[in-house]
This record gives sequence, structure tokens and C-alpha cells, in this order.
Amino acid sequence: MSESTPQTDDTRPLGRAAKLEGAGSKVPAADQTLAILTHLAAQRGPVPAATIASALGIPRSTIYHLLAVMQERGFVVHLPEERRYGLGIAAFELSSGFSRQQPLARLGRPLVAALVDRLGESGHLAVLHGRDVLYLVEERAPRRPSLVTDVGVRLPAHLTATGRAMLAVLPPAQLRALYPDRAAFAGRPALDGGDEAWSYGRLKRVLAVVREQGWAGEDGEVTGGLASVGAVVLDHVGWPAAAVAVTYPDAAPDADVARYVSAVQEAATVLARRIGTPR
Repeated sequence: MSESTPQTDDTRPLGRAAKLEGAGSKVPAADQTLAILTHLAAQRGPVPAATIASALGIPRSTIYHLLAVMQERGFVVHLPEERRYGLGIAAFELSSGFSRQQPLARLGRPLVAALVDRLGESGHLAVLHGRDVLYLVEERAPRRPSLVTDVGVRLPAHLTATGRAMLAVLPPAQLRALYPDRAAFAGRPALDGGDEAWSYGRLKRVLAVVREQGWAGEDGEVTGGLASVGAVVLDHVGWPAAAVAVTYPDAAPDADVARYVSAVQEAATVLARRIGTPR
């Protein structure tokens, strides 16, 4: 029997599906459909229907019926030779629509503006784009030095607080793919006066500190005399959706820096909830 043919003899426990229905879900099929799409989006490639059923605790017969409907609508593609399912073109179009509507910038702008009002320092929201960060939101604090960052500006991720915050949560294989050798750092020197050239080893040490302390910082590596702290905004599968940061004079007292760190972490947590990341 091919995987595109619905099966009706599955007698396994309903698992998660039963829990949803028992909890009073009025549209379990809709919930199950979204669960399948979410699961597929979190995988590194197409997966068998049986794997989806096992991961979600949904009967195989239900999985096959839902996959058939999603395949007809273009949200799922079936690879018959591999007996696997992956995301279809309609799912990609949803992603493109998300990007066109710029929800991250719309949802993040008021949070960054509130940061600036609260701290009296300039704030940013950036996303990871290859080995660069791309700034989506810039809010300038009054009577503060001008910055090189602005909406649409790209900077090397490994030199910025926002970039380090996002790079620190990438899987090792993904990080290595971004920085395969020293050439990946070519033309991007450190501006902190240090003698050590950038390398994958140095980057790993920097990111280990970020993971340990729960926030990222840079001091004079983008603009001399200025420092930044940033916190990552995680999406629903734990990938870096964006990062929030503030920039301030590098002579700021430790107590002020601690306050900045707490504020950007709080803003990142709020933005994660706003884009749909579970608490």
C-alpha cells in the first residue's frame, strides 16, 4: 500500500490527539493539521508519515487523510520514491507573505521605542542574514552619539551584540557552515585593538561566553567608544528569529550595564511571545 493511500486499520492509542479532544478542542482536525505543518517546518528534510504520526501521537489513518488534503492544497509535497512528506509551495508562500508584511518590525518597533524611553540609550532590532545582521528597527535616543547602524544596514554578525546573540543559539553544524574557514572573516577585522585575528576557534570562545551568561555584548568593535548588549528572540522551534540590543557609551557603570542587559532580555522575551513562541 502506498503512503498516499489512507489507512484505516491503525489501532494505536490516540495519544496527543485524544488529549486535545478530551481537553475540549472544538476543531481537532484543524489543530492536528497545524501540528503536522509545524512538525514538518522543524525538520531538516522530508519525513515518513509514520514518523509524523509517532512524533505527534496521532493515528496513522488520520495522518494520511490530513496529508492527502494538504497535498491537494499544495501545503505538503509527497515524495513517492522516498515515501516521505515535506512542505509544499503553499507553505512557502505563507512564509513569503510573513516576510512581506514585516511583522517582526511592526511588533518590535514599539518594544524598542519603549527601551529607548526607559534607558535613554539607542535601541535596535536585527535579524540574521547569512553572516551578517540586517537592522529592521532603529530608535535613536536624544543627545546620544550618531551610530553606523540604521534600518537596512548590514554589519558582520560576529562583531555585533545582536549577531552574537543569534549565532550563539545555532547548532554547531549550522555555525560551522556559516564560518567554514578564515576566509569567512576576510575583510572583517576586529576594531577593538586586539591582536588576535578572527577565526572559527575565536568565534566559538566568544559564543560560549554568550551562552553561559544569557546575553551578548560587544565593546568598541562596531564603533569606538560605544558598547552594546543584546538578547536573542527565539521562534517556536528554538531558532533565532531576531535580536534586540541597546548601544551606550563604553564608560557606563556596571550597574547601568546590568540594567541594560535586563531590559533587552525582557524585551526579547516579550517579542518572542508576540510572534507566537510558547512561554
